[in-house]
Amino acid sequence: MKSRYRRILRFAAWALIQTWWFELVLPKFGLKGWVAARRIARYRAMARRFSLLAASLGGLIIKAGQFASSRLDILPAAITAELESLQDDVAPEAFDRICAQIEEEMSLPLDVAFDSFDAQPIAAASLGQAYRARLAPRLAKDYGVTDVVVKVLRPGIEEIVDVDLRALRRIGQWLSRIKLVARRTDAPALVEEFAAVSLDEINYRHESKNLERFRTNFETDSRVGVPDVVWERSTRRVLTLEDVTAIKINDVPALVAAGINPNAVAAELARVTFEQIFNHGFFHADPHPGNIFVTPRASASGVDFSLTFIDFGMMGEIGDPLRDGLQQFIFALVARDARGSVDAMQRLGVLLPSADAIELEMAIAAVFNRFGGVGVAEITQTDPKVFRELAIQFSDLVRTLPFQLPEDFLMLLRSISLISGVTSALNRDFNMWDAVDPFARTLLSGGGTSTVTAIGRQVLTVLTTLSQLPQRLDSVLTRLDQGLISIRLPELEKRVRRLDGSTRRLSVGVLASALIVGGILLRIAGDELGNVLLIASIPLALHALGMFRLP
Repeated sequence: MKSRYRRILRFAAWALIQTWWFELVLPKFGLKGWVAARRIARYRAMARRFSLLAASLGGLIIKAGQFASSRLDILPAAITAELESLQDDVAPEAFDRICAQIEEEMSLPLDVAFDSFDAQPIAAASLGQAYRARLAPRLAKDYGVTDVVVKVLRPGIEEIVDVDLRALRRIGQWLSRIKLVARRTDAPALVEEFAAVSLDEINYRHESKNLERFRTNFETDSRVGVPDVVWERSTRRVLTLEDVTAIKINDVPALVAAGINPNAVAAELARVTFEQIFNHGFFHADPHPGNIFVTPRASASGVDFSLTFIDFGMMGEIGDPLRDGLQQFIFALVARDARGSVDAMQRLGVLLPSADAIELEMAIAAVFNRFGGVGVAEITQTDPKVFRELAIQFSDLVRTLPFQLPEDFLMLLRSISLISGVTSALNRDFNMWDAVDPFARTLLSGGGTSTVTAIGRQVLTVLTTLSQLPQRLDSVLTRLDQGLISIRLPELEKRVRRLDGSTRRLSVGVLASALIVGGILLRIAGDELGNVLLIASIPLALHALGMFRLP
């Protein structure tokens, strides 16, 4: 395990040093253009090297690559595009170890726990494997199920996950000390988000609870199905489910052969998706074609079908704070309220605390002033110079804005993206956004209780502000009378901060140079103290170059 830990950290250190060398050091020697021209190829090579490392290590590192591939808000597109091809498909664990894991969990021999058990896995991933089996007659009678799928965690996977998370947390700490990264993203928070999702995935009790919650949400909808859980054969490391294998949802020839209209399947899938998002606030976050089956059913009007979902290890949730934040943001946009828009973005967690809210508010206000009340057709006919002027005016802000999407946002985007791909495969002309219309109309018309609550909160906020206005006005006048009012000029403050930072870095650079020179002289003289001075100069030199933040 120590070797695994070191391999992960070595790759991270190599990637950071390479980025530092190409992005900060070489441009200082007039090679900025050369670096830029090769940036995409370099990013792709780095991502490919990570993919090879992940494939060789397995475990949580493959999941980390898949997680990183969705972070378009943080990583360059060249890296995320390369990581999208990273497959969670690894060599299966030896069956004798799997058998021992099941028997330990069940406290029963395998041939007693199940009537039959296929030794060949139907799926083998980095965290677990799945097998087909048959229940003993007594259990089959109790549950009304004979054929089952048994999901088993890989033996020792908890220890591997623990090692991988320790390594990722160490890397997150490194990144938090690098100013260029810390201004853009909260790396430790990202690692903890990933850790929470990963720890849920290695606890099958969590997946079974998700399944039951999903079932309850659709208990009155005959078009949606989920497998039954065989609780007497399920533990934290083993999950036994009804085998609901049917027609894979993107298998168009099989659907047509069964007399099922693929266009109807696409429309139903879109409806069920938006039902999860808008009505339940709890949605399947990994709805790829392998996790959705179309089950034919006989009906009075001919062949009917239902959609059967499996694999509930990754679910997204739109809680009241997220829903209220989205509504607050929409209300602010409608009212052309720049301040309210920034407040809503901060409430949603899209902006990190280091974001310059004043500059962002100015940028949004400029957009509102220019395009407020203008229709889409008019915007498309606007002189491109107008957009260029706005882009130039706020270019620094856009480049440095600490923008980071919450995990539930990313899960939502992933879910909709996967569903959109499936519906397009079923019907090339299908527009899944037509299916959102009835849900959106209900939301915008105030039909939902959450919308009414949000509006009530907005009204309460306004009334509270008005009630406090006389007192706040009196306070402002008093402070003005006493000469305590200060005026903030963001651009001037920024320049002062830059000057102050440059002065401090210059001082540290002088100290680093002295340590380097002294270290070299002592090394020449054969004094081991020279090594100590040279090592001590490294963080100081990195800070002077703007790559490292000292405590």
